[in-house]
Amino acid sequence: MSSLRVRIAVLLVVAIVTVVTLITGLVLALLSPPGPEQTIQPVARQIEMMVGAAEKHPTSFALSTAPSDGLTDRSMTESLRSAIAARSDGSKPELVVARRPNDGVTQASIRIAERGWLTMPLPHLPPQQGPLPVLLGWLALITIGAATIAVYVSHRMVMTLALLQSAAEKVGPDGSLTPLPEAGPAEVRATAKALNALSARLKAAMDSRMRVVAAAGHDMRTPITRMRLRIEFIQDDEERASWLRDIDELGRIADSAITLVRASTSTSNVENLRLDELVSILVSDLRDQKLNVGLIGSVPIHVRADRLGLTRALRNLMINAATHGEAARVRVEHGPSATARVVIEDRGPGIPADKIDQAFEPFFRVDHARHQTIPGAGLGLTIAREIIQLAGGTISLRNGADTGLVQTVELPEVLPAA
Repeated sequence: MSSLRVRIAVLLVVAIVTVVTLITGLVLALLSPPGPEQTIQPVARQIEMMVGAAEKHPTSFALSTAPSDGLTDRSMTESLRSAIAARSDGSKPELVVARRPNDGVTQASIRIAERGWLTMPLPHLPPQQGPLPVLLGWLALITIGAATIAVYVSHRMVMTLALLQSAAEKVGPDGSLTPLPEAGPAEVRATAKALNALSARLKAAMDSRMRVVAAAGHDMRTPITRMRLRIEFIQDDEERASWLRDIDELGRIADSAITLVRASTSTSNVENLRLDELVSILVSDLRDQKLNVGLIGSVPIHVRADRLGLTRALRNLMINAATHGEAARVRVEHGPSATARVVIEDRGPGIPADKIDQAFEPFFRVDHARHQTIPGAGLGLTIAREIIQLAGGTISLRNGADTGLVQTVELPEVLPAA
């Protein structure tokens, strides 16, 4: 957002300075005094004519013994001497340009041979220094003023976008958003009001979804129970077992759907806990259930999460590794940027590279043929990801260097509770 603010400010400054520069240049071109070739040269020609006349008719001109009194204008003196020299044989005459202090009249005094100084008034001549310094100073002032205005305007323009970005980052998994203050400029107030209304609608939609799924799961249990009772009357053992497997799967799907919705919205019971201890207990429990799960490395590390939810997520990942990957090897370690990392590796076939991005989709299965021998609803990874993201963490999958799948969970590390 800051880069956008800078770009807008720079664009405004460039636009303002460019327009002012063009207008200033046009005004200077129209109002600037004539150049030296239009002022110095005519005066030099007039002085040359007066000198020629004084040399031919010396009695007709009053010559003085010294140049005119006053403050000498060295720049104008040198300009006139150079202009006269350019018009003659190249030698510069003895000439002094001075401004009389009493009335400010500028006079030129030129020496006539050895007879004295011829003094004559000069018209007002513009300074020989060009308008560049004035233009540069003017542009510097305009740039400072334009930069100040541009920063203010760009800040006002980006305020609404910054509010949208901040609000989007604060939206919780249940669609909730901390109410934004409806204060400030009109456009900010309108945006905050719209975001608050949107947050309320999202929260209502999420609550409605959870109620619908929970109600559907609850309502499914009654017909599932009736079907189970009726299946018991089937005489053929093989057919009865097949029906019972289907009923069990239907029950798991209903339970998993309810768990997924609750995991996506629940933020209660968050606490500071020892991740290494939680993983150690979980590995021990799964080993008691005859699953091939082992803890190969662990360091003391704390995270902040819902204990029950995080246990369910890690359990799902370890069970996936132990059932689909033959064995699960777990380690707890420090991750980059103050994170706690749980790595779960297995010895299975992994997931095809073209399907690994689909693994977190609900009801995803790599091999549908194994569906008959390995129970599950296909929601384990989906539920795990929802729980871990709710705790501010991430989960990623990759195939191992040789074989197997590597599941990596990273959670923000926190200080131990006091």
